Amino acid sequence: MPTVREFQVTFDCAEPERVGRFWCEVLGYVVPPAPEGFATWEEFDRSQPPEEQGSWFACVDPSGEGPRLYFQRVPEGKVVKNRVHLDVRVGTGLVGEERLAVLQAEGARLETLGARRVLLQLADEENESCLTMQDIEGNEFCLD
Repeated sequence: MPTVREFQVTFDCAEPERVGRFWCEVLGYVVPPAPEGFATWEEFDRSQPPEEQGSWFACVDPSGEGPRLYFQRVPEGKVVKNRVHLDVRVGTGLVGEERLAVLQAEGARLETLGARRVLLQLADEENESCLTMQDIEGNEFCLD
């Protein structure tokens, strides 16, 4: 039987800390403690060579169950649709109008953080409603 492995989800982005803090708000994630010998992450960042300062950011699920999220600065901007995206499960177990209301409310909350609505897919005979959005750098994700 195969071993289940831990994994992290990595985002390529222009502003790692800004995007990472957005996702902390979306998911309830936290910034882990600064490395040993440093009082803060800012202090650690200042100790790095200038070209590496601000080049990455990470956050974790405080319960320890979800994957670590890692954000790395890349020189190129996003130009096409993501091949992989996150589904943020805010409507699990809900159906119909109740589910739609939860999706709409969470979408509105995320818009105040800088997210953008892309497409609301209403329930049909096979699927419940889903709201496609973009984070602050245009990465698509779904509220489902």
